[in-house]
Amino acid sequence: MEQLFGSKTRVKLLKLFMSNPNRSFYVREITRKIEEQINSVRRELSNLLGMGIITSDSTNNKLYYEVNQGYEHYDALRLLFTGKKPKVATQAKADSEEKELETEEKKPLAKKPAAQAGAVMADEKVWGGVPQLDGLLYSGVFTRETNSPVDIMIIGGVTVKQAETAIVELEKEKNTELRYAIMTPEEWQYRKQVNDKFYGQVMGGKKQIVKDKGGLFSPQ
Repeated sequence: MEQLFGSKTRVKLLKLFMSNPNRSFYVREITRKIEEQINSVRRELSNLLGMGIITSDSTNNKLYYEVNQGYEHYDALRLLFTGKKPKVATQAKADSEEKELETEEKKPLAKKPAAQAGAVMADEKVWGGVPQLDGLLYSGVFTRETNSPVDIMIIGGVTVKQAETAIVELEKEKNTELRYAIMTPEEWQYRKQVNDKFYGQVMGGKKQIVKDKGGLFSPQ
């Protein structure tokens, strides 16, 4: 793969971006996740920007990078780096693909394939020691979704104390205080059923699902 793409850093960046299509990263965050030198990362980010594979935008005096899902070879690259199939034209195939992706999201953390390495896998390691974690969703600062009421949505029989270690680690990574909410699956399902305002804001914005047991984040 490195020989094909000409750079180990570029391969790692492509894995990171293709595994996290709805998430934005700033440079120092990227260097920590892929464990490469910052100069090499900056150089390859510039190359990917020039090719149109990623886009950049500035928020709060930080330059963020995100995969360009409109890039003409995006589907092919995502399939190559994550094993996920490209978008399909017919509704029947689209429904089938959506069901397949939902099934993948429901698998236990430890059983996800290595091909999906990237920020998701790194974040699963962060949360791996948290018991009774049924659902985990990122929004807010992770996806630059300004309308989201939370940055992290945690679902399960999880206490604040149990989640604290993971949250503190992510706050250090993001260099900001993170807003989070913890609910039981029953409370979340109730909010989903009545489609209350909080549920609508979380699910209606730009988000990244890290773990979904039992279709907690699937459409109604």
